[in-house]
Amino acid sequence: MWGIGGNYYWRKKNNNGGESEAIVVVFAWMSSEERNLKNHADLYSSLLWDSLVCHSQFLNMFLPDKAADLASNVVSELVKELKSKPVPLVFASFSGGPNACMYKVLQILEGTCETGLNPDDCRLVRNCISGFIYDSCPVDFTSDLGARLAVHPTTLKMSSPPKPFVWAANGIASSLDYVFLNRFESQRAEYWQTLYSTIIMRVPYLILCSENDDLAPYQTIHNFATRLQELGGNVKLVKWNDSPHCGHYRYNQVDYKAAVSEFLSKAALVYSQKTRSLDREAMKGTCHDEITEPIQSLGQSTSGLNRSFNGTPLVTTDHFFVPSTVGYYVGRDGGYVQDEHKQDLICLSNTQTDDSVKPNGVLGQILFDVYIPKNVEDWDIKLSETGRSRRRPGKRFIRRSRL
Repeated sequence: MWGIGGNYYWRKKNNNGGESEAIVVVFAWMSSEERNLKNHADLYSSLLWDSLVCHSQFLNMFLPDKAADLASNVVSELVKELKSKPVPLVFASFSGGPNACMYKVLQILEGTCETGLNPDDCRLVRNCISGFIYDSCPVDFTSDLGARLAVHPTTLKMSSPPKPFVWAANGIASSLDYVFLNRFESQRAEYWQTLYSTIIMRVPYLILCSENDDLAPYQTIHNFATRLQELGGNVKLVKWNDSPHCGHYRYNQVDYKAAVSEFLSKAALVYSQKTRSLDREAMKGTCHDEITEPIQSLGQSTSGLNRSFNGTPLVTTDHFFVPSTVGYYVGRDGGYVQDEHKQDLICLSNTQTDDSVKPNGVLGQILFDVYIPKNVEDWDIKLSETGRSRRRPGKRFIRRSRL
């Protein structure tokens, strides 16, 4: 689909347009065409990964708004696909693809680039990202890079570009340096910061490069990989000696396919682990809400706790529930409550005072299992008895549960 700043399209293994099982988002080099990425899309398809291929225009590198428009459309397309079924997502960038589109996609997902997209939708896409592939990139964000890309054989599809075309490209780069020098420097810092910020996603990186690359210097790519590793990233760097810019797959098919196949399998495993982790966090959040809600309701004032909606007391200090096997005493003048419907209810008299904890009180009878008369004359002491004190006839006592 064509849009502002470039175009994008799907390459699915299932031509009927069914749901994807895994997706590689391909950020092609600037001014590339569909036939330039066909072999890579076929490789992903053979590994059971669908492709969303994005071709950016040449001026996206110099006009961030155009890059942001294309990135917004790509994110919207991913949201439509992932809402029906979330699947592993890998970003594969080639040459100037990160400069012209991918870093803007990352900024949209991080919420640092305003596009009007739903934050929940952006979170959905971000949670599905399971890895990054860099082929012949990243390259530094400089104005002369655009001129070198414009006259490179991969862009012009010719081995040797015309001299006038080279002079024109260099002249345009010099003019852009003069007019937008400060802007380029701020974009450059923003670009690298965005790429390094992906380390918080805790996903693997596969970087494919060559010492013979005249547009993506090996030292720049090596420094990028080293910095990611210092930040704690899981990085695999694959280097060849003779393959040209964006030509690693064409010149090293066996090694290239083996590296990509291994990486995509690792990305699928990372996605599975991330999904389980997110599910556990969601379950913890649900349990926390279910627990804190009744606790917060119990933390209300006593007046609100003890009253129903009609003002009727719900909980009073005179009633407590205990297991039905416990025998208990009700009041000073009452007897045992053996009624089937009442035996779980203990009623404590409101007139109960601290005297009840004495041996001759209610609690004293419960604690000591004996009724002790107040008057000494009522005591019946027999020195010959070695067992429990004899209970006097007619006196109430407490039956203790065998359980």
